[in-house]
Amino acid sequence: MSMDDETLSHARDGEGSEVGRPGGTEEKPATPRFILYKDGPEYQVEFQRLTQWTHHVLLPVYGREVTSTAPWCSRWWEHPEAVAQLHGLWLAWAALTGPDADMTGPASWHRDFLGPVMSSLRDPSGPFAGCKPGNHRAKEPPPVEPLFPPPHAA
Repeated sequence: MSMDDETLSHARDGEGSEVGRPGGTEEKPATPRFILYKDGPEYQVEFQRLTQWTHHVLLPVYGREVTSTAPWCSRWWEHPEAVAQLHGLWLAWAALTGPDADMTGPASWHRDFLGPVMSSLRDPSGPFAGCKPGNHRAKEPPPVEPLFPPPHAA
């Protein structure tokens, strides 16, 4: 697998910041915030970075074949749960495989994050249930009762 320097930089630190710049200074990326707290342009930038990592690192290496017992949706971004889980997986990857990571970081990422997240996403009753290659199926959120009843009409 090969990537250009920009892709690797974005994928590695989650912010695209250069680490180990010439001149001996290191610029640490700002601590990324979870994608569900973002909106507007901030969300779009974070989503583009997540998509770049998902399409150029995660899926080529860990995607595995799509089957009825291990579904994947080619429009994963239309599943908010998938976006949230993949973003968390990406943040953990950046923290555990970046230049400041411990030597056991990649093994920890595989054991503690990759397996559980991919199992959850690819579960037949998970967020991609009903999706087939080339056929996205939107999900309806479960109904929720109002927390407070509406005021009574007088």
